[in-house]
Amino acid sequence: MADATRLVIVVRADPVICGHSGEARNLAEAALTQGFTEVRILTWPLDRLEETGLPLKPLDTVLPYSEGITVERPEPVGGYKIPDGRYNAGLVGRLVELFTDGVPTLCMSLYLSPHTTVVAEAVRVAHDTGLPVNVTTVAEAVGSDVTDVVRAAVEDDRYGAAAHVLSAYLSQDHCLAVSEYTKEVIVKEAALLDAHHGTAFAARCEEKVQISYPAIDTSAYLDLDPDETEQWLEHRGLTRGDYVLYLSRVAAAKGIDDLIDGFAQAADEVPATLVIAGRGPDAAELRVRAATSLAADRIMFLDDVGDAEKPHLMAGCAAYALPSKPRPEFTETFGIALVEEMLAGGGPVITCATGGIPEAVGDAAVIVPTEDPDAIADALRSIARMTEDERAEHSRRARAHALQFDRAQVLSRILELVG
Repeated sequence: MADATRLVIVVRADPVICGHSGEARNLAEAALTQGFTEVRILTWPLDRLEETGLPLKPLDTVLPYSEGITVERPEPVGGYKIPDGRYNAGLVGRLVELFTDGVPTLCMSLYLSPHTTVVAEAVRVAHDTGLPVNVTTVAEAVGSDVTDVVRAAVEDDRYGAAAHVLSAYLSQDHCLAVSEYTKEVIVKEAALLDAHHGTAFAARCEEKVQISYPAIDTSAYLDLDPDETEQWLEHRGLTRGDYVLYLSRVAAAKGIDDLIDGFAQAADEVPATLVIAGRGPDAAELRVRAATSLAADRIMFLDDVGDAEKPHLMAGCAAYALPSKPRPEFTETFGIALVEEMLAGGGPVITCATGGIPEAVGDAAVIVPTEDPDAIADALRSIARMTEDERAEHSRRARAHALQFDRAQVLSRILELVG
């Protein structure tokens, strides 16, 4: 949209622990350098985020946004007589105001449900006001949009729910998916819906959906001050090159159980400590598993890692492991944390060829089968035997691959698609 001067991003933003929450921040920050005079992120009130049970960063660890970015958290509309939908109403109402105030606007929604459905409703209402509307909409589909919403609706034969999400998605001016894998899953699930109900969503998705990999702030992981890294590690009682790191959402689909078991198998031959950093729904269960592991005294959990500390933990590790596996509720559709580690220059990445992960890591990671602690143990042993030259070459190749996901480049490509 050549004349857009405002960018609006609708998303589950900070403090939610999610790679696409970080992506929204990165797109907003990049927009400040690419001609937008106004950048807004519309998201949810903090008390509502806390009520949902979503994994959240401690608020005092969230870095501030740059001047020029406004984060809005519209209050719900209506009282206790409206059991749900009040927060959606707040978002729709604020978007209608923005779409009808005369400012040319590019509106991006990350996650189809409910953000794209909210934007679709706001566009409809804005036009219905009779006021001038100058808005271009872009919807980005991520993994849980398909696995947790569309696929579940198709499997439960809830035709209307699946159609609602896909219709809202296709109503947007431009449809994006965060990986080729994500698009394949969208088309596949849409085809199942078509086969059962005679709709035609799959062909429309195949034609309209384009790929836009997540936007990452590469600068946050490059040229880190070694002294600052040492200070962060000392604060945690860690030593550079003497720990294996997992840093992401703590959930079953991430394969942390397999990592704990694999680390225990190789404990006598690998770095001293396994650090599991993050918050999530399965933290308590995984802590119990770690406590009963043969390497229990060498496994550390951190649930308060903030934005400033994160790149330094990644830079100092001997290896970074995220052995993600497909689950009914979630399949990794890209792997933002993997790219961040590759940028930070820490030890090699150990992961699985799950979902969109191969697109994220290219040939710059150690790939192991899913749900295979033995393979994880072997990978850890192999990395422990690498020479300094081998480590340096691996780090160089990994960083070169990861730089393509720089936020400025990603936003530029999106703006080219929009035209």
